[in-house]
Amino acid sequence: MLEALYRGLTALAGPAVRRLLDRRLAAGKEDPHRLPERLGHAGLPRPPGRLIWLHAASVGESMAVLPLIDRLLTLSPRPTVLVTTGTVTSAALMAQRLPPGAIHQFVPVDLPAAVARFIDHWRPDAALWIESEFWPNLLRALRKAQVPAALVNARLSAGSHRNWRRVPRTAHRLLSTFRLALAQTATEAARLRDLGLADVRCVGNLKYSTRPLPAEPQALAALQAAVAGRPAWVLASTHPGEDDLAGRVHQRLAPRIPGLLTLVVPRHPARGPEIAAAFQAQGLTVSRRATGALLDATDALHVADTLGELGLFFRLAPVAAIGGSFVPVGGHNPIEPAQLGAAIIYGPHMHNFAEIAATLEAAGGARRVPDVDGLAEAVHALLTDPVAREAQAAAAKAVADDNRDAVDRVVAALAPLLAEAGLHLTGDAR
Repeated sequence: MLEALYRGLTALAGPAVRRLLDRRLAAGKEDPHRLPERLGHAGLPRPPGRLIWLHAASVGESMAVLPLIDRLLTLSPRPTVLVTTGTVTSAALMAQRLPPGAIHQFVPVDLPAAVARFIDHWRPDAALWIESEFWPNLLRALRKAQVPAALVNARLSAGSHRNWRRVPRTAHRLLSTFRLALAQTATEAARLRDLGLADVRCVGNLKYSTRPLPAEPQALAALQAAVAGRPAWVLASTHPGEDDLAGRVHQRLAPRIPGLLTLVVPRHPARGPEIAAAFQAQGLTVSRRATGALLDATDALHVADTLGELGLFFRLAPVAAIGGSFVPVGGHNPIEPAQLGAAIIYGPHMHNFAEIAATLEAAGGARRVPDVDGLAEAVHALLTDPVAREAQAAAAKAVADDNRDAVDRVVAALAPLLAEAGLHLTGDAR
């Protein structure tokens, strides 16, 4: 009943959704050249042969599926992998990172006509949805087309679980689209079973299997020369309300750590100018990477407001604080700095990575701090005690290395569903 009501309302919502897309376009949240994709008008022809559709909502999910895409491209016969995401930032990263044989499109808005155009054009042979974004019309279209589908790296928060339990028939109907769910944790597996999904398994988190973030060697060498051995730390993937923390920590620690350099990497690079202006208003000297200027010896802070260069700064700074964890966003992936040998700090809000954070902390590979005072204390301790810093970084890297085979378990669990789509593992995919 609710699903039918939703379908009816969205069938009438076309004009309102188009106005919403126009507002998002004006705010820089849509790509003006690819806006038709959001209404189901394909930007590319469908390649011949088998096609696997992976839907990954935004940056974190799309990065997590890269190792899975590599494995899918070794299937026989070799398929095309279509990746859909919903954000401009994730689309730009996919343009940089997708291997040959994989293509990107923006996911259509969940209007019946847009969904129908998308499915009719791409005709996926299998569908893998990442984490927990459930769009009723898209899921209904997959069921109607009888596309074998799985929920991969599934995550369902306690709050979402409570909300879906209020509409159990609708939840069961939506989740019945998926023949299989591969959950990140046993807790989330139990929540999905409670909502009626029969085949749920816990095979680990794909984020452990992601490739280390890349860094262009010449750019890294130039930055290392510009830093010239200064003690440095990075606050990475910041959201509004967090950038100020970096300035406050710097002002507290600069008198105690001569030459201190603070690096700030905003989650959304377009915020770079406003972040730099706020630091300058505090009397701090600051430079921005997007201007093309290298760090200067007089810079107190450097704002890395470019896309896809986080790997540079995790290599440059031996201490990495994780953004999204000092405001209630839920944190960002701590495995990325762990793979690159950084000592990790994060704030109280790490619910998006709760199991990974708990594993890191139990191994001595990360420090959780409550506020700006705790952040300043942790940065000071790690920058002034290289033995403790290296031990913490080594513990974090060991956690990342020990769990790297998550993608192997995911591919093995997906093998029967992929076989139903006419795709089979080869020796390289096992």
